[in-house]
Amino acid sequence: MAEKKLLMLGDPMLYKPSIEVGPGEKEFVAETVRDLHDTLMAFRKKYGAGRAIAAPQIRIFKRIVYMNTGTPLVFVNPVLAEKSGELIELWDDCMSFPGLLVRVRRHKRCRIDYLDGDFKEASMDLEGDISELLQHEVDHLDGVLATMRAIDGRSFRIGEIERV
Repeated sequence: MAEKKLLMLGDPMLYKPSIEVGPGEKEFVAETVRDLHDTLMAFRKKYGAGRAIAAPQIRIFKRIVYMNTGTPLVFVNPVLAEKSGELIELWDDCMSFPGLLVRVRRHKRCRIDYLDGDFKEASMDLEGDISELLQHEVDHLDGVLATMRAIDGRSFRIGEIERV
């Protein structure tokens, strides 16, 4: 198992933007995805929650996101496109600050363009909670945390993470 230590809220490295993955980094991506998977599964075992993780959360500052909501998906160099004007409000949580919930606004719908784990171009239309989830993860790639998107100064609470 290659579980990695997560960067936690307050660590200045969480605010560092990630760089794009290059065309010759397919094996690096595969190794990173194994680490992301193992770290996500360990978090899930401990907290009973966790659907996705971005590479910067384990100190890899490349544009890679791993999501597992039943089927594992890899997003290399993801770009959010066609964001809807309609927003949703929700309590957001994060593996980098378990137990802290942040009230944020996210686009209800968007499209994500990316390379899959085999470096093939792909695109997905997203809506609702999956749209929110991938917006959250792409924010990590840009060095942006949910705490920075809080609606106002009262948009924080200590609470239990929603279960998978």
